[in-house]
Amino acid sequence: MTTLVLIPGLVSDSIVWASLADAVSQRMPVHMADISRHSSIPSMAESVLAATEGDLIVTGHSLGGRVAMEMAHIAADRVRGLVLANTGHHPKREGEEIRRHQMIDLGHRSMEELADEWLPPMVKPTRLTDAELIASLRAMVLRAGPDMHERQIRALIDRPNASSYMAELECPILLLAARHDSWSPIDQHQEIADAAPDTELVIIEDAGHFAPVERPDEVAAVVTGWLARRFGGIDA
Repeated sequence: MTTLVLIPGLVSDSIVWASLADAVSQRMPVHMADISRHSSIPSMAESVLAATEGDLIVTGHSLGGRVAMEMAHIAADRVRGLVLANTGHHPKREGEEIRRHQMIDLGHRSMEELADEWLPPMVKPTRLTDAELIASLRAMVLRAGPDMHERQIRALIDRPNASSYMAELECPILLLAARHDSWSPIDQHQEIADAAPDTELVIIEDAGHFAPVERPDEVAAVVTGWLARRFGGIDA
């Protein structure tokens, strides 16, 4: 039986995919991946592959999407499908490393200050007054801590150039972009859709970068519908 692997993003954990896990857990195995202990995307990908068996459909958010692509790249025989949410495929951009190191320093000074600076651009602006949502995301960032944050930032700095192998990924790919995601914009997902041979792009209208948390039921419905269409049901 195929396992649905759920990978969170930067300083994130299982709350990101909790709704999707609930939606499918009675009908197929679900593996909630842990990428908190590694400092490179290839090592994250290898660790998730080692923690699972058999065929996989890999779902990743943000950094987790990059890990999912790397898994499909190195284990095409096992990865039957990808769901990539609010992510990207480009290599490191000019000037990016400086800003990334500044965030590492900020995290070691105060994760509270990092959460206050990092989170607001990650959600749809009108959701900033949603006290429950922001408190949940802030608590998640604080749970991560500065060392995990640094490891994952360094993994992003040294990330593989996924654009170099997108055309080789023959498995079906569902791309989830959000209308108000300024961090991983729709155009970036369209580039992936154009580069890979078998893709479907869905835009979540009322969300930002944390679409799976901002609109959990909608995202879960989109993913389960895609699983049914592409794999004959989520008991695949």
